Amino acid sequence: MKRYPYSRGACYLWRKNVTRRLAVYHILFWAAIYGIWVMVFRNYSFTLSRTMTVQFCYLAFITADYYLVNNVLVPRLLLKRRYVWFAAAVIGTIVVSAGLRALIARTLYPGNPHVYIDSLLNIALWVLLLTGAKMLVDRIRHEQQVERLEKERAQGELAYLKAQINPHALFNSLNTVYGHIDKSNAVARETLLQFSELLRYQLYDCGADKVSLGKEIAYIRNYVDFQRLRKNERLRVDFDAAGAKGELLIAPLLLIVLVENAFKFVSNFADKENRIGIRLHTNGRFLYCNIVNTRERLQAVVPQRSGGIGIANLRRRLDLLYGRRYEFTTRADQELYEANLIIELS
Repeated sequence: MKRYPYSRGACYLWRKNVTRRLAVYHILFWAAIYGIWVMVFRNYSFTLSRTMTVQFCYLAFITADYYLVNNVLVPRLLLKRRYVWFAAAVIGTIVVSAGLRALIARTLYPGNPHVYIDSLLNIALWVLLLTGAKMLVDRIRHEQQVERLEKERAQGELAYLKAQINPHALFNSLNTVYGHIDKSNAVARETLLQFSELLRYQLYDCGADKVSLGKEIAYIRNYVDFQRLRKNERLRVDFDAAGAKGELLIAPLLLIVLVENAFKFVSNFADKENRIGIRLHTNGRFLYCNIVNTRERLQAVVPQRSGGIGIANLRRRLDLLYGRRYEFTTRADQELYEANLIIELS
């Protein structure tokens, strides 16, 4: 049951779609600015076409300076606290742009002796205004995201403290139980060992903000093996993580939600095979997770709960931790349920 839709070009297609949407938003924004400028700053002693040409000339240089400042100078200089270099680079950019704009204006419409000063003031005003507005919006969004993360972290810590047990006492108890299981009962002993490993990962390794992808995959593999022992022989589970780079870092216990969902809602046919397919692979910094499970026809009437608490919490965590750096989709038909997740990891 290999339904792995993501080829090596999936990363490119996803980024292309995101870039396309952002490009549309930016084009609409600058078109709106241009229209406002033409209407507000129109000089009725000029023709409308001349007014549009003048404003478009301003727009071209202001737009170029805006993207240069925000996409190059801010991350490479300002965010690295090289303030003097940043200020010098911004001033130099505006001065050069004003000179080029003045040269074009003198060529098209000679006769204005103050064209350079006008160009310098206008370009500087709009570039600094738009850059300041963007930085303010980014700052507000960042603070809101940090605030949401802190609230959720506090709630999680409170819930953890309420339910906390002494992990050493718990593992000692499990060791005691393991020692009392007859050695001939290999299944029970193996099940307890796998459960112990699952618990150990949750208690000790998941306290960090990020864990290695290799550890997360090992945890999922243990969970899959544990579930294989619990399920009947009619369930076939295909697990493929050979193409995943274990050194990448990921927030813990994200992928397990999808795996748990597959085991929870997998079909239970008596006359044919029930299947779960799990594939994890990476391409550069992008992780691709594809999980497919068979579903009973009854679930087509009562849809599989892709909007349940676990999936809802997963979406919430993805929003807070990865923002626009992930894509999560689900698809269901009469026989299969499929979940696809792409995350840009660090």
